[in-house]
Amino acid sequence: MIFLALFIILLIIIVPILGIIIIFNSLVSLRNEVQNAWKQIDIQLKRRHDLIPNLVSVVKGSLEFEQDTLERVVAARAKAVSATIPQEKAAAENMLTQSLGRLFAVIENYPALKSNENIMQLQEELTTTENRISFARQLYNDLVANFKTKIGIFPHNIVASVFGFHAEEYYSAAETDKGVPVTEISIRKK
Repeated sequence: MIFLALFIILLIIIVPILGIIIIFNSLVSLRNEVQNAWKQIDIQLKRRHDLIPNLVSVVKGSLEFEQDTLERVVAARAKAVSATIPQEKAAAENMLTQSLGRLFAVIENYPALKSNENIMQLQEELTTTENRISFARQLYNDLVANFKTKIGIFPHNIVASVFGFHAEEYYSAAETDKGVPVTEISIRKK
């Protein structure tokens, strides 16, 4: 009888503790996946940032009358590189995407640039990088959704609030980027 009572008391204590440990570990795991997905976006953005100076330098000599466009791309890249927090980084990257879209539209108007092998290769690499960024953003947003769901359901919400888990923000496109991507419009090969 005493053993049964002791066993029941231990069960009442151990089961909730094990439950809390399991929930905590699952939240830590999911939070780490979200952080890793953000780092994957960062890697692709760095690749994009590294390609832009090459494109600007190749185009610079041919676009004497379009210096304003090049300056906007360089300024947008500098702002994107210096952004640190996710919301600031997303806004800066959206501005960079718009600036690159303008540059690609200008390149379309110059037959000599459209036929330049280096420019076409850099545009292709940027397009590939944009696709990688898009996939990385989608994965990140999927993981953020899973994490938000996890910390919002019972009993996970209790463990999350006790241990200070907070949901990350979605990586969303600017209103101007929600249509067809600029790179698909302006990098058509003829």
